Amino acid sequence: MPSGTMGNLISLMVHTWERGSEYIVGDEAHVYIFEQGSAAQFGGAHPRALPTKPDGTIGDVAAIRSAIRTSDQHFPITKVITLENTHNLRGGKVLPMDYVSAVGEMAHENGVALHLDGARIWHAAAALGLGLNEVAAPADSLSVCLSKALGAPAGSVIVGSAELVAKARRLRKGLGGTMRQTGVLAAAGLVALDEMLPNVADDHANAQSLADGLSALGFVVEAPQTNLLYFSLRPGETHSFSATELVSACAAEGVRFLVVPGSDPNRMRMVCHHQVNAEGVELALEIIGKACAEPDWVMKAPASAAASYAGGGR
Repeated sequence: MPSGTMGNLISLMVHTWERGSEYIVGDEAHVYIFEQGSAAQFGGAHPRALPTKPDGTIGDVAAIRSAIRTSDQHFPITKVITLENTHNLRGGKVLPMDYVSAVGEMAHENGVALHLDGARIWHAAAALGLGLNEVAAPADSLSVCLSKALGAPAGSVIVGSAELVAKARRLRKGLGGTMRQTGVLAAAGLVALDEMLPNVADDHANAQSLADGLSALGFVVEAPQTNLLYFSLRPGETHSFSATELVSACAAEGVRFLVVPGSDPNRMRMVCHHQVNAEGVELALEIIGKACAEPDWVMKAPASAAASYAGGGR
C-alpha cells in the first residue's frame, strides 16, 4: 500500500463490505481523527466512537461489548472493532496483550472482526519483548507502516487471511492504489525490516533521554513508553514563549518537532527514529535549553511551517 491511511481504509472496507455496517473505534484514534473519516467517506461505513482512555484503550471488554449492534433495522450492524497499537495521541502507549486478546476473543464470540492499526506495532513488540506474530495474533487484520521509525521512504502492508488479502487487493485497485513499479520501494522495505527493525529499542532509550532532559528544563513531560514523546510548556510560569514560537525557533536551528492540534496549545510531540542518535538528543536538548535561557531569541525567530502537524510522522 502507498500509505498507512490506505492500509487502514482498505482493511476497514474489507470488514464492512456490506452497506449499513459500522466499525467501533476510539475517539482519539488515528483512523478517526486524521484520515478524513476515510472508511465513512469512501466505504460508507459508520464509525461508532468510544472514549479513548489515557492508556490508549477504548474501555473495558464489557463496555465495548455493549456498543456492538446486531441486526436491528434501526441501526447499522457492527462488523469490526479497531484498536491502535502503539497509540499515537496517547503518547505511543502500548496496549497490554491481555487487553488486546480479551477484546479479540469477545469480538469473535459476537461475530465481529478485530483490526489493528499497527503503524508502530514494531515498537509495541519491542516494548513487550514479544515477536510480531505474538502481538498481532488476536487480530483478523493488521496494517503496518514500513516508514514509521524503520526508515523506508513509503509503504504499508496489510496482514490477514488469504481471503482478506484478495479482497484488499481488489479494493486497492478500485481506489487507484495499485503501483506496478514497486521494486525500489520493496527493496527499501526489506532493508527496513532486516536492518532497522532489530534496533527500534534504541528509539525508546533516546525518547527517555529526551524526556529526562526536558523535565529538567521545566517542561511537563508525559512519560514515554516507546519512541513517541509528548510534552508541554508552562506559559507564564517557567516559560514566557508559546509552543508555536518554540517549535519555529528550534526548527531554524535544525531541531524539528511539532505542536499537537487540539484543546491544549502548549502540547508538543517529538519522534525518535533510526536517524536520531544520542548526539542528536544532546543537540536537541542544547537548543531547547538555549531557548529556555534566552526567551527573547525564541520570540524573535521567524515563523516556520514546522509548527504544523501532519498527523503521522516517523
